Order: sequence, then structure tokens, then C-alpha cells
Amino acid sequence: MSSFWSIWITVLTLGTLVGCYLLLRWCLKNFAGVEEGESMGHEFDGIEELNNPLPKWWSTFFLITIVWGFGYLLMYPGLGNFKGLFGWSSSNQGIVSIEESKKLAAEAKENDLIVQYDMEVKAADARFGPIFDKFAAISIEDIASAKNEEIDFDTDGELTAEQQQLVDRKEAIRVGQRLFLQNCSQCHGSDARGTTGFPNLADKDWLYGGTPEAIKHSLMEGRKAQGMIAWKTMLGGEQGVQDVAAYVLSLSGREAKQGDVEAGKEKFAMCAACHGAEGQGSEAMGIALGAPRLNDNIWLYGASERGIQESIRHGRAGVMPAWKDILGEKKIHVISAYVYSLSHD
Repeated sequence: MSSFWSIWITVLTLGTLVGCYLLLRWCLKNFAGVEEGESMGHEFDGIEELNNPLPKWWSTFFLITIVWGFGYLLMYPGLGNFKGLFGWSSSNQGIVSIEESKKLAAEAKENDLIVQYDMEVKAADARFGPIFDKFAAISIEDIASAKNEEIDFDTDGELTAEQQQLVDRKEAIRVGQRLFLQNCSQCHGSDARGTTGFPNLADKDWLYGGTPEAIKHSLMEGRKAQGMIAWKTMLGGEQGVQDVAAYVLSLSGREAKQGDVEAGKEKFAMCAACHGAEGQGSEAMGIALGAPRLNDNIWLYGASERGIQESIRHGRAGVMPAWKDILGEKKIHVISAYVYSLSHD
């Protein structure tokens, strides 16, 4: 905040408190010209107005709130750039990256500053850290398999070691689901079925592999597509785009309204390097390019003829951020188990 606005806020805030105090003092004075408790000479419907002062309890509490306001502004931030005597803040403001957040958190700790958010994170790590340690020791497959398992309790209510392990696995997948809803559903949907440009995680079609290791790697490191370039120029213009789109549609048994399938098949040789000669995608070829299958009815950017032409004409390049620095490996472990379970019910 600039010095001008800091001074502006400080003057307005302190001026308001001082004004409230002066107003209270003024209201406590007797300006009526008659003794307190005497009639003001006004009467209506049998009710006579008396010159009574403000209630003592009310004026006292009003004064206390003014004093409390000055004390609060002295101890906590609120007067422009003044940080308060306690050095308290709700969080590190104005950060634009995780690295900057970590740096400011370290500086606050070194200088004994009280940052509420950092304190709450520290308390949460101390409380829930051991729980996530326990979950991290269970494999993703074991956590995912607990989704549809039932716990057979003994008659006396005691849990065997095997039953306790199942309880832990079930709790882990529930935690994974909650973390998914908090952090992933904004793009992939609350049901994980995705939307245009964001893949469906509840089916068996995967751009970068659907194994537990591949899913966890995607979450940890993120995914930045190699990128499908715009092909309009290299295909000879709009007619080439329509021809290739017509051939791509034919791979999944559909017919196009525009373009020539045979001409598109010849041009598709340029696409086969990533998508495969039969449009089977890079995963089927064992290449981690993330090029989708084109011979099924699962489409990331739309299945319409117009949508496919748009992809060919202008290209596509999806990006998913890395979550390792945001959530940490142990939380990602249980999210991976939840995501894995969606396509392995």
C-alpha cells in the first residue's frame, strides 16, 4: 500500500473513533435549559417528555467500545501499513507463487511474526500428519480395493488386525475423495467425468496411462501436452482439414458431411506418428506422448465433425499443473487411490 493511502486510511479510522467519543461527550451534556428529570413541556397521548440523560450503562459500554477500538488498532493491523504491536497477520498477502509463500513463511518464523494461516497449517500437519503417514504405507491398489469391501464385525465389537486394516483403507479412500472434491473437481467435475478439454477419470481411457504409478505421477508432476500443432497449412488448406476429419470420423464408424475419406486417409500418414496408423493413440504404442485414441467414441475436445475439424485446424495443447508442492506426496497418494478406484470398480 502506498504512503498516501496508508495515511488516508489511518486518518479516517482514527478520526472516526475520535468523532464517536466527541459525539458521546456532547450527548452527555444538558443543553435543554431545564433540570434533569424535569418536563420538557411536550405531551402526546398522555405521554410526557422528560429531560432524562442517556442511560449510564449504555454510555459506559459505548465508551468501552471506543477504547477497545483504539486498543485493537494498536495491537493488530488496521491502520494503513502499520502491522500492529503483536506482529499478527491473517496470511502472507500479495504472494504470486508457492516459492514466495514458502519464503515468506520462513521469514515469519525467523522473525517471530504471528501469521495465522501458517500457524493453522502447522497445527493441521501435527494433527493429521501421522494419519497420512499411515495411509502412505498402504499401496494404491489396496486402498482402491477397499471401496467395495464390507467389514464383518465380530459380535463383541472388537476389530481384528485384518478388520482394522480394512477400516484404515476405507478411511483413506474417503479422504482421497474429499481431497479430490476440494482440489480436482473444479476441472474434472465432482463425479470425475470431466468436460470439454478435461478428461474423464471414471473410464478406462487414459492419455498418459491408468496404472497407479502413472496416475500418481500425473498428479505429482502435472502434465504438459507435447502439443498438437495447427495442421491447416500443412494439409493444404481447409479442404485438407475436412478430408482428414472425415477419415478420423470413419475410424469410429461415423460418416462426415464434408471432406473425402480416401484423401484424408492419405494425409493421415502425417498424424500416425503420434496417433498410430490405426488411430490407436500413443499409449497403445508404448510412447508417453499423450496422443489420444481416435478409433473410439471418447473425445476430449468434442466429438462433432466441427469440433474435430477445429482440433485439426488450430491444434490442441492441454496443461495440468503439478500438485506435489501444493498437496504433498502423501495426500496425492490417497487421491491417486480414489481416482484409480473410479475406473476399477
